[in-house]
Amino acid sequence: MAGLIKREAIDEVRSRTRIEDVVSQYVQLRPDGVDSQKGLCPFHDEKTPSFHIRPHIGRWHCFGCGEGGDVISFVERIEHVSFVEAVEILARKAGVELVYENNGRRDRGESGATRQRLIDAHRVAVEFYVAQLALQQGETARQMLNDRGFDAAAVERFKVGYSPNSWDGLLKELRRHGFTEREIAASGLASQGNRGLYDRFRGRLMWPIMSITGDPIGFGARKISDDDNGPKYLNTPETAIYKKSQVLYGLDMAKRAISQQRRIVVVEGYTDVMAAQLAGVDTAVATCGTAFGSDHVKIVRRLIGDGADPAAGVILGSGAAYGGEIIFTFDGDAAGQKAALKAFEEDQAFAAQTFVCVAPEGMDPCEVRMTYGDEAVRQIVAGRRPLFEFAIRSVLTGLPLNTAEGRTTGLRAAAPMVASIRDRVLRGEYTRQLAGWLGMDEGTVRHAVVSAARMRPVQTRNTARFEGTADHRPGRPEAMHPGRAESSSPSAGQLQSGWPGQTESGQLGRMKLEAPDQMPPALSPRNALRDPIERVEREALGIYLQLPGLAGAAQMDELPSQTFTVPIHRRVHDAIRAAGGAAAYESRVNELISDGLAIDRAESDAAGWYVQHVIDQADDVVARAVAQLAVESLPESRVDRLERYVWGIAVSLIRQGITRQIGDVRSRLQRTSPDDPQYSTLFSRLMELEEQRRACEAQIE
Repeated sequence: MAGLIKREAIDEVRSRTRIEDVVSQYVQLRPDGVDSQKGLCPFHDEKTPSFHIRPHIGRWHCFGCGEGGDVISFVERIEHVSFVEAVEILARKAGVELVYENNGRRDRGESGATRQRLIDAHRVAVEFYVAQLALQQGETARQMLNDRGFDAAAVERFKVGYSPNSWDGLLKELRRHGFTEREIAASGLASQGNRGLYDRFRGRLMWPIMSITGDPIGFGARKISDDDNGPKYLNTPETAIYKKSQVLYGLDMAKRAISQQRRIVVVEGYTDVMAAQLAGVDTAVATCGTAFGSDHVKIVRRLIGDGADPAAGVILGSGAAYGGEIIFTFDGDAAGQKAALKAFEEDQAFAAQTFVCVAPEGMDPCEVRMTYGDEAVRQIVAGRRPLFEFAIRSVLTGLPLNTAEGRTTGLRAAAPMVASIRDRVLRGEYTRQLAGWLGMDEGTVRHAVVSAARMRPVQTRNTARFEGTADHRPGRPEAMHPGRAESSSPSAGQLQSGWPGQTESGQLGRMKLEAPDQMPPALSPRNALRDPIERVEREALGIYLQLPGLAGAAQMDELPSQTFTVPIHRRVHDAIRAAGGAAAYESRVNELISDGLAIDRAESDAAGWYVQHVIDQADDVVARAVAQLAVESLPESRVDRLERYVWGIAVSLIRQGITRQIGDVRSRLQRTSPDDPQYSTLFSRLMELEEQRRACEAQIE
């Protein structure tokens, strides 16, 4: 079938791709036991990490929304691409040459452009614009960069370029590289006119906008001539690969520092990002021609690992904030103060403390660096103030607080802001501070705050976002507009992939991905289980799927189906048996070793294959249960004790079965007359079972 990738190539991509390396580009991961890592789920909003990955078996699962799968399905979901495109993305990074079913040709579908082709078009554009900047016609653009303190090394680092003042300069270059008209139109690099396509960007400074993984997906362009009647800033339109509400400029370079420092600095423009990062503030990012909205909040929270910790935001002796911090930079003018007030409304989405820093004399970070140097930029960020404090005091600025009327006006303006603070302790502290700033009795201020809280409408969802300023500077958060953020979640119809069955790749067993509210976990959280029998069965199945080598050594393949009493557990066990059990895993390991793989890689590849093979034998419900069990953390986290732990669980499971049999035999014995010939047989059987139980207990001890 046209466009389908051969199975061998897909297996090679899976084998060469480490799931933790891919996921960690989007989510801050932390160790969580043996071969387990966790973080905030990128597919639904949460404050307590419920997203887990198992590197050894190459699978992920979220216990909050029920989503799960392998590294390919993760890329599908996070990048909103098809199965084939996800494989192509991973293959490119892993250096795997793909082979297609139709003699190596890739079916581009109805859109006429694949995601990879759009990215490749942008790579050509980046190289083209960079080359144009070095030519004579780029002199004005170079001078503008130089005037702002950016030398050749800085320009090269950020790949800044220049779009020639031509209608078809880039068009010719793209056509020369073999891009079709449909691909060029879909890329957003050209606009459609009455006479055909023409360059969208002409005579402008060009900043390439990268995805979080470093792929070029769009451009931000600034005019450099007063003769240009267009907007000061012009960005790439919405395309299949560029969604401005889900992009932060500079994030590809800043993400590692953001995760390590648990800090992000949100500035207002492309040159501000350059200036801040060059000055040593390597966590600086900016929005791209839009406002800092709900989708940006989700990205930031995942990267800093923002959780529901009540101590988040406490300033430590080192000067850092416990639990992470989000710092907004604003100009010191009235527009900047207005932006800070709007940021106040979005702050509630962060569990970590939010700060604001304002440069003197209304300067932005680029101007500060030009005037005072790199150290001044770092000092401004270090001198950040809590956003709550800054926003509340901003509304008091200019009021005649030495008069009764001025204090009353200030109280009426600030009390609703204090009342909106969700943290009760923090709200109480700001109530006291407000009383001090106003010079009013604390009781009067507290009464005003309580009254304001009663008048506030109940908010079930924060859909606020920041809109750009009148001069359209990228990243400038000024006006809030509810509900304008574009959803980053595919529709339920897009998520249903028809499992089990043939996917676009021609492969079986891809997990059905449904909307989170349609996909409850197949199994209850393990810490919610109270029945000890159910807990042992649950752990045994987790071992069977995650540690098949040790499970085989513990003879779990010999367990009969009736060993498991919980219906869903028995169905999972049946699927494992249908897949061949631990013996199938061992056979796969030996097969891979005979093919020349090292034993460690053979065991890892076989572990992922084994779980998928079990899923292939199951229906929807059981498949979700298997996906959950394959990633669920095991109680034993010490590697040197895993073998004993596995053996203990296996023996406990056997003992439970023996105990049930003892109960059945005793019941029959009580109902049987001593004169009945069956009585002695039942009694002998009871003694045998009791002996077996004692043997099990001795092994457990």
